[in-house]
Amino acid sequence: MTYSAVPALRHNPDLATAYEPLLAANVYDFGLREPSTKRGLIAGMSMTEKQGGSDVRANTTTARPTGDGGYVLTGHKWFTSAPMSDLFLTLAQAPGGLSCFLLPRVLPDGTRNRIHLQRLKDKLGNRSNASAEIEYDEAVGWLVGEEGRGVRTIIEMVNNTRLDCVIGGAAGLRYGAVRAAHHARHRHTFGQALDRQPLMTNVLADLAVESEAATMAALRLAGASDRAAAGDRQEEALRRLALAVTKYWVCKRAPAHAAEALECLGGNGYVEESGMPRLFRESPLSSIWEGSGNGAALDALRAMGKQPDSVEAFFTEVEQAEGADPRLDDAIGRVRKELADLTDVEFRARRVVELLALVFQGSLLVRHGDKAVADAFCASRLGGDWGIAFGTLPAGVDTHAINSRVWP
Repeated sequence: MTYSAVPALRHNPDLATAYEPLLAANVYDFGLREPSTKRGLIAGMSMTEKQGGSDVRANTTTARPTGDGGYVLTGHKWFTSAPMSDLFLTLAQAPGGLSCFLLPRVLPDGTRNRIHLQRLKDKLGNRSNASAEIEYDEAVGWLVGEEGRGVRTIIEMVNNTRLDCVIGGAAGLRYGAVRAAHHARHRHTFGQALDRQPLMTNVLADLAVESEAATMAALRLAGASDRAAAGDRQEEALRRLALAVTKYWVCKRAPAHAAEALECLGGNGYVEESGMPRLFRESPLSSIWEGSGNGAALDALRAMGKQPDSVEAFFTEVEQAEGADPRLDDAIGRVRKELADLTDVEFRARRVVELLALVFQGSLLVRHGDKAVADAFCASRLGGDWGIAFGTLPAGVDTHAINSRVWP
């Protein structure tokens, strides 16, 4: 959230000038002090209210102008991420509508801002990254962007943290695949190493395929984000749609992948010291954070409707792999068919977005990935020769080549 706050802050050049260098610092200066006196800062975000949830336009927190360029905010926030931060981006109802504000924990005169911590959330996981319920009691803040355009302003922060969700999801998949492969390599059962048992080789290979597909997509989107920030409009259009669909799919796959990886360790995987329970508890978070599955799927539809160039950029990207694998070619055709008829498209949103994500991953693997991984991905994810659980890759895929990429 610290680096993701920067694009939003740039909607207020004065605030960006004051705080961007400190948010980009490579050190953090601990302690409760006025932000401009510190060597480095961290930022949090406070959007969600209990009556609205993801529908932030239902927020009731108010922001009253003070006449000197500032505002005073009053209201309750159900979720404030990283409450230990120096600065917070938040949404409140100003006279001109829902708007974005920057609130410091410590005001310029050195006094504490009136941001009252009600409680820390007792969460399933992600405990080392605190979340809090807070109250604004005429807390002082400054407008970021224009009044009434709060969602459009803060969404720039959200889009960057969605990339974090994809990267974090891919990292979790990699961690699970590596831990499962390591255990299977060193565990012997029925006279040979577990990773030489045919069924286990299928499971491990399937976990590895999912991990490589997610990693490939995450790195492509990270590159697109960098190039978009540098002014590449084609990459920005691709990022707009591909990030939404990939955030949906990678984060949705993470809990099932973590559960299967944990199971590879048997009872050892259910014990805290293995590290797998923590992975399992963390795995649902990215799917919920910055828009749940439904939110991400509907955001993809919104992108396609409001920014048609994002659809063009998506097909320009995936069609670079046309002709390389007939199963991918067929899947691209299915995507076009799904998008040709928009009847009940919201009802079908998850189906459409899932196919978009798989085609995006498949095109990257076919062009840039390992041949055995790309073949297994296209056969199972795109060719339909795939069961429901992990470990259902079809006969003929090179599981040995795939598994050797995880644990040589």
